[in-house]
Amino acid sequence: MRRLLVAILAVLLVGVAAAWGYLRDGADAAASLATATVARGDIEETVTALGTLQPLQYVDVGAQVSGQLRRIHVAIGDQVRESDLLAEIDPRIYQARVEADRATLLSLRAQLAERQAQRTLAKSQYERQTGLLEANATSREAFESAEAALKATEAQIAALNAQIAHAESTLKGDETSLSYTRIYAPMAGTVVTLEARQGQTLNSSQQAPIILRIADLETMTVRTQVSEADVNRLMPGMEVYFTTLGQPERRWSGTLRQVLPSPEVVNNVVLYNALFDVPNSDRVLMTQMTAQVFFVLEQADDALLVPMAALAPDARDGAGSVQVVGRDGRVEERAVTIGVRNRISAQVLAGLEEGERVVVGPRSPRAGPGGRA
Repeated sequence: MRRLLVAILAVLLVGVAAAWGYLRDGADAAASLATATVARGDIEETVTALGTLQPLQYVDVGAQVSGQLRRIHVAIGDQVRESDLLAEIDPRIYQARVEADRATLLSLRAQLAERQAQRTLAKSQYERQTGLLEANATSREAFESAEAALKATEAQIAALNAQIAHAESTLKGDETSLSYTRIYAPMAGTVVTLEARQGQTLNSSQQAPIILRIADLETMTVRTQVSEADVNRLMPGMEVYFTTLGQPERRWSGTLRQVLPSPEVVNNVVLYNALFDVPNSDRVLMTQMTAQVFFVLEQADDALLVPMAALAPDARDGAGSVQVVGRDGRVEERAVTIGVRNRISAQVLAGLEEGERVVVGPRSPRAGPGGRA
């Protein structure tokens, strides 16, 4: 009996030693692994790109006539209203043309009055010759001469009317050119550039020279260049935000307005322009500022998050697995359901609880299957 008890005690001691060794090995293995705690936070998946700022509405104001820029009434930074006088071009040449046109028109109208008086006389003579011819009191030749004189006078009147119409058209054109010597604001806004100088001679024979630019700085457009690899992930109406180099802590938000269909090729890289607008009532945003833009594909608030390094390399399509360190120090493999993910973190929809620890980096080869799905 004593020998039996000794044998049983020896077996128990061996079992306890083996279990203690196994647990110690598992605890030591878990202690040597890098882990992270499952915690709650916000996550978003984005497409990033660089963009530049420009006013949504602006206009380049140019000269439609040639001449010396006699006076500029605004300076850079001035606020202008629609129809405000911006600049004046020397009008003397155009005033002379208008005066000459008016004199020509007066002369033609005087000639017309003379021809109309001649037509009245010619018509009376024609009617008189018609009555005499019916009474056989005049010759056919006298009748035809009176008829020809009437028709010639009417033709002269028609020609003068055409000349008058041409002179009136020329006068309107020259009056319009004269009006172009006074340049008015086509829209309300801020003078952002001034390309010409007072006293400069402008030549508009080939193209309209630009004098200044007016922009409405209340709303800015962000013009973003997106690579061809990411452009198909963008949709008009999606949320987008950006930061600037001067204020990286502040976000400006907007909605994607459109993606232009024609790309730009820069150093053999195909880039598509994506546009969205943001309000700028405080005038903090300025033309040609650089914007770091984030197009939000998916996002989740107050979600359970694990590092991407915790997921098995074969995780895809919302399913994956992680290694969880239990309270006893054992490491187990557990299947999880994945939601939103980015390069840093992934949202866990099922399979983990807040506060649990997961293995990141090299995975433990001793992990056993877990009981959660």
